Amino acid sequence: MSDRRPISFARGAPSLDIIDVEGLKAAAEAAFAADPGGLTGYGTAVGYPPLREWIAERHGVAAENVIVTNGSMQADAFLFDALVSSGDTVVVELPTYDRTLLALRNRGADVRMVELEPDGIDVAALERVLVAGARPKLAHIIPNFQNPAGYTLSLAKRERLLELARTYGFVLFEDDPYVELRFSGERVPAMVSLDPESVVYASSFSKTIAPGIRVGYLVGPREIIARIERLATGVYISPNMVAQGIVNQFVRSGAIERSIQTVKQALRARVDALAAGLERELPEARFVKPEGGYFMWVELPRGTDVDALHAAAAARGVQFVRGRDFVLEGYENTLRLAYSGVTVEEIERGTALLAEAYREVTAATTA
Repeated sequence: MSDRRPISFARGAPSLDIIDVEGLKAAAEAAFAADPGGLTGYGTAVGYPPLREWIAERHGVAAENVIVTNGSMQADAFLFDALVSSGDTVVVELPTYDRTLLALRNRGADVRMVELEPDGIDVAALERVLVAGARPKLAHIIPNFQNPAGYTLSLAKRERLLELARTYGFVLFEDDPYVELRFSGERVPAMVSLDPESVVYASSFSKTIAPGIRVGYLVGPREIIARIERLATGVYISPNMVAQGIVNQFVRSGAIERSIQTVKQALRARVDALAAGLERELPEARFVKPEGGYFMWVELPRGTDVDALHAAAAARGVQFVRGRDFVLEGYENTLRLAYSGVTVEEIERGTALLAEAYREVTAATTA
């Protein structure tokens, strides 16, 4: 086994070399100089007011339609607490983000998974579920560069989802942390911009600035945001004013645009290397090359023992996440590869080692 550090395709986080550390230092200094009282005192549950206003302007809504939280996962949790009770039906994509599944199951939700296609959730299958009698409170959709699959929801499917939400009376939860990380193809309008009364939209600065900043937000109808504000007040009085003040300076200075360009350039090179490496080293793998984001979904031949592959790869210093972690059952021959935190050189070496592990596993299976 190599003495080099492990190659992790497991974690959806950017590597340090593409984080604008100097820009964050400058934003922190500017934030404390501009508003020391606002950063160091208790704020309100809706978040740091100047950042809330910037987000509202960005989405073309009033500030009352926005709440800023400690990361988008906390935003998700508040929304689920506000709208989902034990026994309520919630639609999610198949596969979907594992933490979403966990959060909904912990709340006792009746989770209905609907197959994901390369252009997004199968809306015809969702309609069949609705016609058969399901009445979801919520449908959770990751529209851009979906985690774990890397797929993007087409405009036609976005429009159809909105029609279904209006017809059957459920809230569309548009969970969109990767939207700014498109490095090829054309941007698709957010569903919240097409129908702001049917959608609650979530995003985060973790992917465009840094994961450690822990600032996310929701945009939605005022009644829902007000309900979440009451929940947030009871949880923490206010979120982290220091982090939100730094983000406010970072976005208003234009540093975020430079940061996004740096991240996108790196991600484009990395996904190109990953696709080329899989095609060269592991031609048995089936995948759709993402147009943005952090993740690639890989399907191996039916019958592949991905548990054994996971162990064989780990023995070679390569880490990934098994596909079955993102579903309620099945998908035993799939895996998720995150390319955001690894260099091109590591990707090339990692795909070769992954292929070596695959050959070992398949040879043992057929022996």
